[in-house]
Amino acid sequence: MQDLIQQLPARARDEQAANKKYFQKLAQKKPKKLDETVLELHEEVFEEIDCLACANCCKTTSPIFRDKDIERIAQHLGMRPAAFVEKYLHLDEDGDYVHNGAPCPFLGYDNYCSIYEVRPKACREYPHTDRKQIYQIGKLTIKNTEICPAAFEIVKRLREALPL
Repeated sequence: MQDLIQQLPARARDEQAANKKYFQKLAQKKPKKLDETVLELHEEVFEEIDCLACANCCKTTSPIFRDKDIERIAQHLGMRPAAFVEKYLHLDEDGDYVHNGAPCPFLGYDNYCSIYEVRPKACREYPHTDRKQIYQIGKLTIKNTEICPAAFEIVKRLREALPL
C-alpha cells in the first residue's frame, strides 16, 4: 500500500489532462447510467481498498470544518467551540476552517480516527465518489485522485465503463 500511495501523485498527474477532458465531456453529455455506474464503482473499489491501510487523506490534507462540525466535535471533546478552534484550526485562504497542520491530530498510529463518530461532514463524505452528478465536482474529484487511491481507481474505471 505504501508504494501505491507514494506513486499516486505522479500517476494522478499523468492522468490529469485525460481526466479533466473526460469530466468536461461528462458534464456535457451526462450519460443516463452515470449515477448508477458511479455508485457501483464506488462500492466495488471500496470492497478492494481498505481505508485503514492507507489513511493518506488524514495524513496529508485537512477537511473543511463547518460551524456544526466544530460545535459537535468540541462538545464531544468537552471543549468550548472557541477553544477547539484556537487549539486545532485556522482559516485558510478561502476563509474556511481547516487543521493547523498535517497529519490530522485525531489520527491514531493505527490509522483509526479518535473522533470517528463525530468527524466532520467532509470526512464522512470523502472522497465524494458516491455522489450523484459527479460531473459537478469534477475538479475536486480529479484533485482527490492525487490523494486517495480509491478515487484514482474509481475515475480510471469510470472512464473505462463509460467511454465518451
